[in-house]
Amino acid sequence: MQADYEALYHRVEDRHWWFTGRRAIVRRLVEAASPARTGRILDVGCAAGALLADLHAAGYRDLTGIDVSPVAIERCRRSGVAEAHLMDAADPALPPASFDVLVASDVLEHLADAPAALRAWRRLLRPNGVIIAFVPAFMFLWSKHDVANHHHRRYRAPELGALLAAAGLEVERLGYWNFLLFAPAALVRLGERLAPSLRDMDSDIRVPAAPVNATLHAILRAENALTAAGTDWPLGLSAMAVARVPAR
Repeated sequence: MQADYEALYHRVEDRHWWFTGRRAIVRRLVEAASPARTGRILDVGCAAGALLADLHAAGYRDLTGIDVSPVAIERCRRSGVAEAHLMDAADPALPPASFDVLVASDVLEHLADAPAALRAWRRLLRPNGVIIAFVPAFMFLWSKHDVANHHHRRYRAPELGALLAAAGLEVERLGYWNFLLFAPAALVRLGERLAPSLRDMDSDIRVPAAPVNATLHAILRAENALTAAGTDWPLGLSAMAVARVPAR
């Protein structure tokens, strides 16, 4: 991603409603995959380590993060994440069969060869290991935000599921996240198509006024509770999947 955009990202990721809401649902999915808190977890594209910090606070101790950004890894280490490594997510130089859970939140869309990356990630997992993946959904929502982040594409849930299955993973859960805010966000995107000159590519990650930020966070908190309880949404701003390496 662009340097100025990355700097803004790191300034807001600990309080922006989108990032706090997504970390909350990812944490719930990790807890479902490794409830005993003993699993070894890899966060691919860990940024400044906010998810790793949340998982540590939830009782997980065997945590590793990788990111292609030297700035992100330096921020991880300054915040106390010891196992944070500068590494290419497309083919991480890590021992095979060494993790129980691999999290990739908004990573696949950055990679030119997503199928090869998923095969590489599968090799890092032990038998019965789990991949938790989130990606931006629906190409019709493509915007300057995607351009600034150097995305290659956005996905429908069936496309994400097919990629995971082709990599030799058993898809256990497939659907969407951020359903409740899908309609207003889609209207905004369509409006930007009509007036593209008015679009500020940084606006998606600027923290809104406190009451607005709190309201949006509350909406996601309610949706996350339903998602964690098993609700599958027909649409959403992100496609999400949980897939497992076969035990044999």
